[in-house]
Amino acid sequence: MLTDCAHILEGFNTISLDEMSSIRLMNRIDTKYLANEAQLRKLLELARDEYMVQSINGIRQSEYTTQYLDDRFNTMYLNHHNGRLTRQKVRIRTYVDTGDNFFEVKLKNNHGRTKKKRIHLTGADTYVRDGAAQFLEEHAMLSIPLSDLTPKVANRFKRITLVNNARTERLTIDRQLTFHNAETGLDRSMDNLVVIEVKRDGNTYSPIQDLLRELRIFPSGFSKYCIGMALTTPGIKRNLFNERIRKIEKLTSICL
Repeated sequence: MLTDCAHILEGFNTISLDEMSSIRLMNRIDTKYLANEAQLRKLLELARDEYMVQSINGIRQSEYTTQYLDDRFNTMYLNHHNGRLTRQKVRIRTYVDTGDNFFEVKLKNNHGRTKKKRIHLTGADTYVRDGAAQFLEEHAMLSIPLSDLTPKVANRFKRITLVNNARTERLTIDRQLTFHNAETGLDRSMDNLVVIEVKRDGNTYSPIQDLLRELRIFPSGFSKYCIGMALTTPGIKRNLFNERIRKIEKLTSICL
C-alpha cells in the first residue's frame, strides 16, 4: 500500500520548498476531507496532471510530529468540543526531515478564517527559553499563560503537499496518523485514515474539489488534537465527537 502511493507520486512534477514559500496562505480558508488509503491512490492518479508535489531533498512524503499544549481544564479542547466558533490551539510542530521546530498558535475566527502564528525554536523542548511566553501573550485569543499549559496529546504522521499548476491553492494529505497522550500514556493508531485539507486564500477555483466530488469524498471537520484527546483520555467529554469517530471507523474499518 505504501509503495503504491510512493510510486504514483513519482509521476508528479515537483515544486521546491523555496518555491512553495509564496503559497503559504497563512490567512486562509481551510476545508477538510476524510478518506482512506484506497481513495487516496485514486485521487493521486486523477490529480497528477493538475498538481505538483513538494519535494525536499528528494523526499515527497515528509514526516511531522506535533505536541499540543492545554491547561488542566482542557480549555482549548472543550471550546472546540462545545462548538465555540472562535478558538485556538497551541502546539510545538517538528519537521522531522529537516529538524526544524516551531512554537505555534493556530487561531480560528467566527468567519471560518484560520491564522497561524509561530516562532522558530532551537529544539522541540526549548519553547520556554525561546520566548514562547511573550509570544503567546501577544498572539493568543485566550488569556492562558504559558505557565498554565502542559503537554497533552502528540501526533505523528506523514504529509504529502500538493499545489495546483496555477499556484493558487495548497493541498495537504496526512496519512499514517498515530497519537500518544503524555498524561495517560495511551497510544492509538489510525493507519488507514487519510486527512485531506484544501487551503485557499478566498474563493479561488479548486481543481481538487471537483475530483473529490467525483470520488464521493465530501467535506468533514477533523481536529487531530481533539480526536487524539478523545481517543486517549478516558472519561473526557466527547459525545459531540462520537459521530465523527463512528464515521472514521466505517471509512477505515478501524475499531476506535
